[in-house]
Order: sequence, then structure tokens, then C-alpha cells
Amino acid sequence: MNVGGGRVAAALALALAASSAVCSGDRAAPLPLKPIADIRLQGRTTRLDYQAYDAARHLLFIAHLGDSALIVVDTRTQGVVATIPGVSQVHGVLVIPELARVYASATGTHQVVAIDESTFKVLAAIPAGDYPDGLAFAPPARKIYVSDEAGTRESVIDVGSNRRIATIPIGGEAGNTQYDPASNHIFVNVQDRNELVEIDPQTDSVVGRHVLAGASHNHGLLIEPARRLAFVACDGNDRLLVVDLQTMGVVSSHPVGADPDVLAFDPGLRLLYVASESGIVSMFKQYDIGLRKLGEGKLAAHAHSVAVDSQTHRVYLPLQDVGGQPALRIMEPTF
Repeated sequence: MNVGGGRVAAALALALAASSAVCSGDRAAPLPLKPIADIRLQGRTTRLDYQAYDAARHLLFIAHLGDSALIVVDTRTQGVVATIPGVSQVHGVLVIPELARVYASATGTHQVVAIDESTFKVLAAIPAGDYPDGLAFAPPARKIYVSDEAGTRESVIDVGSNRRIATIPIGGEAGNTQYDPASNHIFVNVQDRNELVEIDPQTDSVVGRHVLAGASHNHGLLIEPARRLAFVACDGNDRLLVVDLQTMGVVSSHPVGADPDVLAFDPGLRLLYVASESGIVSMFKQYDIGLRKLGEGKLAAHAHSVAVDSQTHRVYLPLQDVGGQPALRIMEPTF
């Protein structure tokens, strides 16, 4: 059910403006976002986690970690079209549109599950380490890379057979994992070593270890291939690092909300969003390799996940408790 209307939108806008204030020692402007609607989600007011968006099918997949379920939202109708139960303590979500398939890390059963995007049926359950979390797909190799936050390795899954075909030692706790289409390499945050590890999918071997200056427990990761950048969120010191992937050097560092987690990037508007466990969302504009903070504000408790539709520029933020039930908040830039 969609909870919308002018009065709701006005109330959300007022609450957002009132909560935007001093964060991490820097004074920031209010977030230049306006609320569109809150979509009621099914289930309990428990933790929600990563999201994945299929723009062609207009389907948003949301990990409802606390309910061990995957929620599917149609962004055109702004309604829930399916709930996929039994994905134990689901964390990471990855959609591969060309395969019409979704992969989700079932951390509670130490697996990754493959799901048919048309029927929403589970196709396979694949062993994936002690604490499978983030997921990344390398299309040329047709492999998925799964970060193991407790097991100091990456699991490698072949999407043709839906089987684990390798494990790659990385020497520490794996944070988020991302694919870089410019180099065709996989990058992994090794968060207890403050390193960014580089993997070649052709050999499934580590080909680079890069120490990140100024990092403290680098967990969140996003690759911006057009300008060969990596954005790294550090929850140990509440900083966002910008890494030049050609030199592997940190080119800038920015304060963000406490305990930053998930990042999302809108390539058309060149907007970067950083969502934090503290409920604070930070919004940046990208200029070449530089960033300028546009605004910052607290949306709601635990607003640590964010996704973007690059076609409509709408922003999606799942919130675990809005008036006694979980909800998906939809917003869009005011410019």
C-alpha cells in the first residue's frame, strides 16, 4: 500500500529539513531531496539491508535481514509484488538482468541463493564461506565474487553451473566487493587491514594490495568506472575516501555520518549518496575526481541502505520502522 499525498510529503519534507544539521564536525546544508512517497513493506520492524535494482524490469530487491526474506517492489506501481522467504539473515543482493536472475547472500546458512527473476523461485543454494555478505559480478568471466566478512576469503561462483569453483585468500575481513568494468578486475575492502585488494577474475588470484591512507575499517565500496575512481566508506572514523584507481592513491577524504555503510551513485547527475547506520545520509556532487558535499541530514533510525534509479534519478531508502511497520522511502533531488 502506498502512503502518499501532499500532507505526507509536506510532513516528510519538514522533518528532513529539521533534522539536517552539524555532522562529523562539519556544518552541512540540508539534503537537496524531496520526498515522493513511503511504500509500506511486509514483515516485522526488523533490520533491512542491501538493495539491487533492475532498471529494465523496474524491480527493486530489498534484503529484509531480520525477517530472512527478500522483498520485491515494482517501482512503477510503487507496490510490493513478492516476498521471497527463507533466505536466512539475507545481507547482500545482486541482480543480473541478462540472466533474469537474482543472487542473495544467506548469511545464516553460509550460502548464496540464486533466484529466478521471473518466478521468484529459488534455483540453487551455494556454499559461500563463514559470513557471506557483499556480492559482485564479473561479466566477462561469468563469475560472482562473494565477500566473507568472517572467513578472510572471497568465494567464487560460476553462474553457468551455480557452483562455487574457487576460494581466494585475502588475508583479513572482507568488506564490500565491487567489479570494475574498466580494468575487468574485482576490488575488495579488507577492513581490518585498511587495504583495497585487487583480484584478476581470469586467474582468481590477488594481483594487488593497496593500503588506503586515512582509512579505518573500510567497509562500504563503490566503483565509478568513467573516471576510474573508488569511493570507500570507513566506519571506523566516519570518512569517505576517494581513490584514484590508476594510481591507487587516496585523493581526498570527507566527513560523513556516523558508521557509514552503503553507497549509491547516479551517473547522469553525478550524485553520490552515502547512507550511515546513524540514519544520516550524505549527498555529494562529483567534479572530475573531486567531490563537493551538497547536503547532509538524518532521515530515520538505521537508514543505512540506499539505491538509485539512474533513469528517473529517484532514491530508495528502506526504513525498518515508520509508524510501526517497515517502509521504503522514495525521494528525488530538488534540482
